[in-house]
Amino acid sequence: MTGKMALSFFEHPSMSKVTPTSRRKSDHILINLEQDVRSALTTGLERIRFEHNAVPELNLEDIDLNTEFLGMSLNAPLLISSMTGGTEGAQRINIALAIAAQEKGIALGLGSQRAALENPEVDKTFNVRAEAPDIPIYANLGAVQLNYGYGFDECQRAVDMVSADALIFHFNALQEAIQPEGDINFKGLLPKIEAICSKLSVPVIAKEVGWGIGTSAAKQLINSGVSAIDVAGAGGTSWSEVEMHRAQDSMAAELASSFIDWGIPTATAVRDIHATFPSVPLIASGGLRSGIDTAKCIALGANVGGIAGPFLKAAVESAEAVCDTIDLISSQLRICMFAAGCSDLNSLSNTPLHSSL
Repeated sequence: MTGKMALSFFEHPSMSKVTPTSRRKSDHILINLEQDVRSALTTGLERIRFEHNAVPELNLEDIDLNTEFLGMSLNAPLLISSMTGGTEGAQRINIALAIAAQEKGIALGLGSQRAALENPEVDKTFNVRAEAPDIPIYANLGAVQLNYGYGFDECQRAVDMVSADALIFHFNALQEAIQPEGDINFKGLLPKIEAICSKLSVPVIAKEVGWGIGTSAAKQLINSGVSAIDVAGAGGTSWSEVEMHRAQDSMAAELASSFIDWGIPTATAVRDIHATFPSVPLIASGGLRSGIDTAKCIALGANVGGIAGPFLKAAVESAEAVCDTIDLISSQLRICMFAAGCSDLNSLSNTPLHSSL
């Protein structure tokens, strides 16, 4: 979807109050649909190979993708990663994603709900529980908002708004530093996160947005009480590139583009965090595009693979297109496991890898 088609998808002015946050979210989705905003880094997954098993001694139909994450069952180790909300076009995307996630039994992460906390009129763009009554849904707020007036009440409101099973705190320090309207005070967040984790009705997931979480940061977050880490590593969408396309002048654009090769590649982040904290539930996201990418991440130590870009493009088309994309990714994962001689996700997590990481 490009040009006038993409623009018309988001131009629905019936909401009486369009906040700067809602407008920014529309800009972000349009740029992701229309522009090449990939990081100059790769995920590192291309440097990993499975050992092919010519004698798998398996029936492909018996390969088991079922798993459990944060106490809830999934039909496959897949998460539709957080993308959007806050506009009517985003509402249609979220509904399509929710319908497909429900049908296929996978988890759904919502975009940042700050827009809905600022303007309750846009609550409906996030609340898709009616379309997805049985799957894990994850609420989402920027962690930095805890330094800008948000506290326990706002976090619980975000959870209650969507009947969420967990709350994602996303960490986007570099993006905020580049945005002209960015919230740049990330000082003193850890004690506030610890206070939220100790009181909130659901688990908290700490997530980067595309530059990765390293072991030192992971240790700080785990010690503060987060229940799971989403590495959201480098190699997929670069939000500095997205902000470059939003820039109002050439200096701002150059500043943003300076960070096109910044971050911790996804494969490195997954490997290092799992090696240091093997019992911590781990989501691998950041540039995953296929079931084979997901399989590699699980073999490196992740529990679930989070994918955004392919699902966004499909959701703009229809829920059926999202279902088709889930089916393709699941089939890639299943056949990858079959060819590596892995009957289930536990055996996949222990299969040998050839790596130049």
